[in-house]
Amino acid sequence: MTAVNSVLVVGGGAAGAATAILLAEAGVAVDLVEVKPDVAGIGSGISLQGNALRVLRQLGVWDQVQASGYPFDSIALRAPDPAGTLIVEMPDARTGGPDLPAGMGMPRAAMARILLDRAVEVGVKVRMGTTYTELTQDADGVDVAFADGGTGRYDLVVGADGIRSWTRRMLGVELETRSTGMGIWRVFTGRPDSVFRTELVYGGPAYIAGYCPTGEDSLYAYLVEDAQDRSTLTPEQQLETMRGLAEHYHGPWDDIRALMDDPSKVNYTWFESHVLQGDWHRGRVVLIGDAAHCCPPTLAQGAAQALEDAAVLAELLLAADTLDDGLWAAFTARRADRATAVVEASVQLGQWLLDHERGDVPGLMGRISAMVSVPA
Repeated sequence: MTAVNSVLVVGGGAAGAATAILLAEAGVAVDLVEVKPDVAGIGSGISLQGNALRVLRQLGVWDQVQASGYPFDSIALRAPDPAGTLIVEMPDARTGGPDLPAGMGMPRAAMARILLDRAVEVGVKVRMGTTYTELTQDADGVDVAFADGGTGRYDLVVGADGIRSWTRRMLGVELETRSTGMGIWRVFTGRPDSVFRTELVYGGPAYIAGYCPTGEDSLYAYLVEDAQDRSTLTPEQQLETMRGLAEHYHGPWDDIRALMDDPSKVNYTWFESHVLQGDWHRGRVVLIGDAAHCCPPTLAQGAAQALEDAAVLAELLLAADTLDDGLWAAFTARRADRATAVVEASVQLGQWLLDHERGDVPGLMGRISAMVSVPA
């Protein structure tokens, strides 16, 4: 027996797809709806730490992820000087265990496609370009009305629908999402030979200038500045603005800048943060991933924490006989403090930069690495 026999997952990102895969593999009937017509067309690159790779292996997609991404075991810091001088290179923590890379970059679209394909393979009924319009729950289940006129009844609804979660709003859960004060330029482009791991530059006109290889022929690079309204810029102006900031950085940045020529590959967003305090569920509806907690990418733990939510939720649902207070207490105990610690640490790293304060960065990063090295 399992605590649920039928589940609706709302959202086809990492948290939703992973939950759907793990439940469907165990014989649970899972429907997944995603309002976007094609999640594989969204975003640029993504950095995955070892604890994220550990869950991806559990999902049965490690071979595809390894083939689509670019693994590395070290990170480096460079100076914001005319030579882009290498200051230090160091081994990165293998938070997924000794048999997995410390980190991996890959195209975000590739990961999305791999996960959704795996979901379909294990029997998840995936519907893109639609969502639900109404949830009505009682003690035994949740009645759902869909935008296309269909209906369904489920033992559980999983709201994995992102930072602006429609499910969270439907439940009446109030949660303030705040800007941390930083904005980030990202570009997805070709990979020169000089880029073979994540490297960071602190200082200069941007707080952080970094890049991460995402495949043999691709990378994403980023520049972090004070948050500001960039919405009036045309795609061409966005490209020129990012190129202008990048002109101040050298070393591999010179090679990257030469490849920055496609306005459609540039995007700008603000760093935002929130954590849902207390229980993440309301009756038979639960929020996971960015719907419950989101953090700036300063620790590259966003996807990892979403995947951990999915792994823990599925484990508990499959091990229990009933969906009761004990199950939810166990879920909260295993996820709330851990996700909160990651969010707070990610925000703190950025705040030290905003305040021009020399905080204990190695100590903070070491504590988080030690925590996430232990499976959630």
